[in-house]
This record gives sequence, structure tokens and C-alpha cells, in this order.
Amino acid sequence: MTDGRETDGRGTTGPGGVVREVFGGAARVVARSRLSGGASRETWSVDVADAAGRRHALVLRLASGPGPAGGLGGELEGGLRGEAELMRQAGRAGVPVPGVVAATDAYLVMTRVEGETIPRRILRDDLYRDARPRLAAQCGQALAAIHRMPVPGGEAADPLRRWRDLLDLTGQPHPVFELAFRRLAGTRPAPAGRVLVHGDFRNGNLIVGPEGLRAVLDWELAHPGDPLEDLGWLCVRAWRFGAAPPVGGFGHYDELIGAYERAGGRPVDRDALRWWETFGVLKWGIICVMQAMRHLRGGERSVELAAIGRRVCENEWDLLRMLD
Repeated sequence: MTDGRETDGRGTTGPGGVVREVFGGAARVVARSRLSGGASRETWSVDVADAAGRRHALVLRLASGPGPAGGLGGELEGGLRGEAELMRQAGRAGVPVPGVVAATDAYLVMTRVEGETIPRRILRDDLYRDARPRLAAQCGQALAAIHRMPVPGGEAADPLRRWRDLLDLTGQPHPVFELAFRRLAGTRPAPAGRVLVHGDFRNGNLIVGPEGLRAVLDWELAHPGDPLEDLGWLCVRAWRFGAAPPVGGFGHYDELIGAYERAGGRPVDRDALRWWETFGVLKWGIICVMQAMRHLRGGERSVELAAIGRRVCENEWDLLRMLD
């Protein structure tokens, strides 16, 4: 391990430089490790000793790459500064989130919340046996709090139009996706309201401890929209990771909806929720196509992206089952 006096080769300050900027020139990185995930932003777990010898357990995100979600184009304005402000607002609203230590256009420094984010472990390990029955309700409570947060200005984009355009940009024929667009357009429910939507609330973006939900992560895709978009996305089959329960692989619809409504969320129409869940499967399928195109067209050669591309057919099958 170096002392952190480095850049990442692209002119972006590395972890050591950020630590000295935030805590002063005498601060030292005493341990660090690159965290998995984050296709467009480096994420580091960092232990810091400041000039007084105090230890700080932190997570550091560095701005890099083409944008949130690997070039999908997040809706959140302000980059990492905007994400930090949202997290501060979320904390005030009662959403469990890491504390923001510092944020600039180049980096976001947060307190490190201990726990598990890997869905396979959350859904299968004995350590989380007591957490699993609680998670659906805890997610409902967290989503109700998110949907009480101030709504950013600007018009909510038409989700079908946006993802229709993104699929067209790939130049790839996918008849099942075309069928899904047609069916969803013809059965679109009335809006349930206009709120701040987290945009990627799912198993994998949650920190879980033995007692349950500890923190909600990854706010860069937040945008104004329909509250059922978040609930439907959490229920998408891909985020069950092979487990049977429909809510994140750990819970059931009644648990999620009941807790959401009791915590002050808008009343949930079950048919509308199924529409948004179906839309979520279509959206994830298109994301899989786009990630594969990044690999195949040379934007980023990656076995991980190629493997995600192979999941397109899973989403096509899921859509056919849901559209029946």
C-alpha cells in the first residue's frame, strides 16, 4: 500500500489526496480497499488517521467514467454534490443512509456503515436469518420516507418514451421488448402521484445487518416520478437472485405494501404495481442490451458486461410470463 500521494492517471485525485484535502495534510490512509460494483465510479473503503490520531472509517466515491450507471445517464443534477445533498435530506427524512463527511464535484466521502450488500449472502447466510422476514416491511418504511422528501424541479420524463428511445439507439431487434412496450402503453395506469423516486432501490443497493436494513445506497439515479416506480423496481425478478419471495427475494407484496402505507406512503393499487414491476423487467432487459453493446462495440471490454448481456433472454422470458 502506498501513502496515498497519487492520482488515478486521469488527473483525478486518488484516495490519499482526498483524505489530505478533507482532514488536512497530516492525515494518513492506514488501510484501504477497492470495493466491487460501480461501473462508472470508483468506490473505496478507507480507514484514516487524522492529525490528532483519531480513526475514521469511511467510504470514498470518485467521479469518473461517462456517468451514472455506466453511461445510462442518471437524472440527478449536480453529480456527487447533488447526491450528497440528497443523502443529507434523506437522513433528515428518516431514511437510513451513511453520513456525508464531504463532497465536491470530484469525490463524495461518507461514513462507513458496516453490514452486507451482496444479495446471495443476505438471502442465504444464517447470519441474516432473522433479518430476512423484516426486510420487506423495512423497505416499505424507507420508501415511504424517501417519497416524503422534497421533489426536485422539472418535469418527470415519460419512462416508456425514454426507454423506447434508448432501445432504438442500440439498433438491436428484440420482438419481446416491442410487445412489452405495446402492451404497457395500452394499459398504463393513472399516476399515483409525483414524488422523489430513488431510481435504483433494490437488493444489492441496501446495507443489511443481522437485525435488518441499515442503509440505502446509490442515489445518483434519483428523479421526479411515480412512487410505484420504486416499489415495482424492488419486485423485479432479477433482484430476487434466485430466491422465491417476490420482494427482493426476501419478502412478500403484502408486507411491503402494508408497511409502506402505514408509514405514510400513497395507497398502492395492485394492478398499477404489477404494471411498474413489468416495466422494471423491460427496463432491466434494455440495460442488459446496452451493457452488452458497451462490450461488443469496444467502449469497455469486460467479461462482466458480456455476462450481463447474456441475461437479456432471461428478461424476455420473464416479460412473456408477466404479459400472459
